[in-house]
Amino acid sequence: MKITFQGNPLTLLGEQLKVGDTLQNFTVSKNDLSPLSLKDTSGVRIFLSVPSLDTPVCETEVNTFNKRTNEIPGVSVYTISMDLPFAQTRWCGANGVTNVITVSDYKDREFSNATGTYIEELGLLARAVFVVDSENKIIYLEYVNEVTDQPNFDKVLETVKNNTK
Repeated sequence: MKITFQGNPLTLLGEQLKVGDTLQNFTVSKNDLSPLSLKDTSGVRIFLSVPSLDTPVCETEVNTFNKRTNEIPGVSVYTISMDLPFAQTRWCGANGVTNVITVSDYKDREFSNATGTYIEELGLLARAVFVVDSENKIIYLEYVNEVTDQPNFDKVLETVKNNTK
């Protein structure tokens, strides 16, 4: 898969996933530096892969999901970036984010390896959305072609609503 940043081509490392694949277990760091693994989560989950919370595009994305998923019971939202957990904590506090859990892939890059979202040239994660069901099957997936673009919020949320009834 080819993605770009401001029109310049970038290289994603790893194999990109597709709808119907099973998301493999990974471990990331929570804001208190403790580990969080896929196996520690349950139900319908949205995993947002973002380059950095401290950018306007990522800020808009996370704030949009924070607000719009508040009205959907039974869904958990996780934002994964390479930002350090301390920066994520500061960012969430400054932005009033309470419905999205921020975690970091900075340590071992297990999430980016499992999802093919590591951008070789930037050392950051690509913008992507993975919606998984209670069996860890991917039911919606979007690798955003241009890193500075937003994902399709309506399609993500429609998928979630149809699978949390």
